[in-house]
Amino acid sequence: MNTETETHSSQKHNTFYPLRTYLELYVLLIRTSIKSSMQYKLNFFLGSFLAAFIQIAEFLMIAIVLHRFGAIQGWNIYEVGYLFSIMTLSKTVYRSIANEVHHLEKYLVSGDMDQLLTRPLPVLITLLPQRFRIMLGEWLQGGFVFGWSIHGMMSSGQIGWIAVPQSLLVVLTGAVLLFSIGLATATIGFWTTRISELQTFTEDAAGTAARFPLSLYPNWLAGMLLFVLPVGLVNYVPALYILRGEWGAWIFLIILLAAMGFLALSLRFWKFGMTKYQSTGS
Repeated sequence: MNTETETHSSQKHNTFYPLRTYLELYVLLIRTSIKSSMQYKLNFFLGSFLAAFIQIAEFLMIAIVLHRFGAIQGWNIYEVGYLFSIMTLSKTVYRSIANEVHHLEKYLVSGDMDQLLTRPLPVLITLLPQRFRIMLGEWLQGGFVFGWSIHGMMSSGQIGWIAVPQSLLVVLTGAVLLFSIGLATATIGFWTTRISELQTFTEDAAGTAARFPLSLYPNWLAGMLLFVLPVGLVNYVPALYILRGEWGAWIFLIILLAAMGFLALSLRFWKFGMTKYQSTGS
């Protein structure tokens, strides 16, 4: 009996010890990357300010149009600002944690992927913290528009304080969805090598489209943004409940399951893609 207990305990320890080791090394790699980027503080803060300014200017252009015409198919300026900010914050979380997934092409072209393969950690875990970005400008811009939108809707009585924690949950699930899309797109690079044009479509164009209500688009396009490239699940679908009370609280469970499902599929696709990788020197 004692032998079985000891064996079970040993198996349990062996299961969780590598995971703990990976997390510790992951944190160490992130700290090293942040320390490296902060060596040039002036460039960092100037770049952050410019990024925030550009993003806010982009939203101001939308706000001017909405102020002129009042609403877009019933969506007022605060609601569109909410969609805009949730997409921005979700993308910022994704790109802060896994920015190099978006830049996998340079590893494939330069042959740096071979170096990642020689390390004792799984390639994806090694890749994620490379050149970790704080993205202060995007955080400031997304946070400003989010706070402004939430305050405006609270002041009018449209939503209550519960919308804040609900929105934070939505940002996290949205980041998982965007990461899944980005990882699946990057994986195609194992066959094509060049993926920047494809990323422009699957990540940039799709994310930009989802900053507006999907009801603006034809049914076929809205369906694609919900089920093929599920950016509509990042902000539009939860906003229908949080801001307008449509459907029910069960929508959070659906979004969470969808995020986990798309993540599992993208990880399996990545694992399969790794078996097709050929070194630039081969």
